[in-house]
Amino acid sequence: MKNNAFHMGIWVTKDGHIRHELLPDGRYDEARGNRISAYQGKYQITGNHIDYKDDTGFTADGDFIDGILYHAGMILYKEESN
Repeated sequence: MKNNAFHMGIWVTKDGHIRHELLPDGRYDEARGNRISAYQGKYQITGNHIDYKDDTGFTADGDFIDGILYHAGMILYKEESN
């Protein structure tokens, strides 16, 4: 399924420690603290649900609810572009 343009971009925790960049080609790049590209892999969005599979084979998922991404106990907000 095609990824919705709304979901593209950078999603970040309130403290800025976790950053998910959802790319238009169905790939993601996750930074953790000072670790740039800590995790990378593919994602797929179906409705308001996102499934992740990193390049090592680890899987995770999350849901977009009211413009917020809930993922693995974390709450991420879309970063506004300037």
